[in-house]
This record gives sequence, structure tokens and C-alpha cells, in this order.
Amino acid sequence: QVQLAESGGGLVQAGGSLRLSCSASERTSSMLNMGWFRQAVGKEREFVGSISWGQRHIRHADSVKGRFAISRDNARNTVYLQMNSLKPEDTAVYYCAADPISLIVTSDAPYWGQGTQVTVSS
Repeated sequence: QVQLAESGGGLVQAGGSLRLSCSASERTSSMLNMGWFRQAVGKEREFVGSISWGQRHIRHADSVKGRFAISRDNARNTVYLQMNSLKPEDTAVYYCAADPISLIVTSDAPYWGQGTQVTVSS
């Protein structure tokens, strides 16, 4: 059973930056495709970014392209989400997800973290 733990959320002013981290419990997590999703109050969970285990397949949602960047360090079993130029509409709970099969992680991923709150003030 893979366990995921997010960290790095917090309160930031518009235009600021945050870096989220997601640590995986398994040493085999380097073979997992990883993704970030977010859910704002009253809205459905939405895709933010995805990175395959070998880093050949990287995707970002159109809403965050040019501002957010997903990356991973397999030696540390950790995936990151660097968020720059944050906007109030980026306010949400951010979740890490892992999928051993799908190179692009979707909401059907079998493993999820508990989430970390990101709040962007105007």
C-alpha cells in the first residue's frame, strides 16, 4: 500500500510562490506515475499536473501553464509542484496522486494523499 504525504501549503499573497512536496512511502515509488490535483470549495477536483515515472510524459493544466511546474526526485521518493505567480483563484486543497499504470495520472488514480491547503490572498 502506497502512502502519500503532501506538505508545503500555506497562505501567500497574490503574485507569490510556494513549492508543494509529496513524499511516497514505498521505495518502489520511483516506478509510480505522479500527479497533482486541486479542489476549491464548492468545486470539483481538477487536474493540475502529471509526471511519469521516467519523466518523459509531463502535463500541466492550461490554467497553470507557465506558472506551475511539476518535477520529481526519485532518489528522495518525492514529487514537487513549484507554483509561481499565484492568483486568488489558485486557492484550493492540493492533492498528490499516484498511479502505477497510467502515464498521465487522472482522477482514477488508486493512491491519494490527504491534501494540503493553499490560500492566495488578493
